[in-house]
Amino acid sequence: MRLDILRTLNEERAARRSVVVVTNQDSGAQRLVRAADVAGDPLKSLLEKRIRLAKSGIEETPEGKVFLTVHVPSPKLVITGAVHISQALAPMGQLLGYDVTIVDPRTAFASIERFPDVKVIAEWPDVALPAVGIDHYTAFVALTHDPKIDDPGLTVALKSDCFYIGALGSRKTHARRVERLKAERGFTDNDIGRIHSPIGLDIGAVSPSEIAVAIIGEITQRLREEPA
Repeated sequence: MRLDILRTLNEERAARRSVVVVTNQDSGAQRLVRAADVAGDPLKSLLEKRIRLAKSGIEETPEGKVFLTVHVPSPKLVITGAVHISQALAPMGQLLGYDVTIVDPRTAFASIERFPDVKVIAEWPDVALPAVGIDHYTAFVALTHDPKIDDPGLTVALKSDCFYIGALGSRKTHARRVERLKAERGFTDNDIGRIHSPIGLDIGAVSPSEIAVAIIGEITQRLREEPA
């Protein structure tokens, strides 16, 4: 690999941006495609598919047979609410390769004893989340049912470009949430439309563990779906 390609590759990875190295199998020629440049690339469709699947591989193209080496940041799962659903959801997220963080100012809930091997921050979301670094490769989940905790977290998430935002609650609960977010925090209908609520796939989930399955399923669906 050329030194200039390696240098740019390391810069993009450090900034948590996707990047693909295209290697021609016949000539050995290489070029690097940043995520921001994919839309204008001749291999746009193939690059988008490979980035979405986070999977490297060989493709037949007008350029000949090429190997696409895909570098995608590890996804994050950020949860507000150290609740029973979180106790099931956190290990599921870790099993799927997510870097999981739980934020809850209630120290009786946000403890290492209840969440072993998970990063737990016992702070208010508006204090904790800026340092967590919510970005395009982050799924954000609000699970407390407490507006004092969930609303500040949703505010941070809605101001970011995270790929998934979900919030626990019935349709009536969400309707009240929407009113607050619009009246108190200035969000538009388009902004709030990003929130998945009721959260999770509609699988008839009842128990905390079943709800966690529904949530991680919806997150996975959103991560892998083709752009509209």
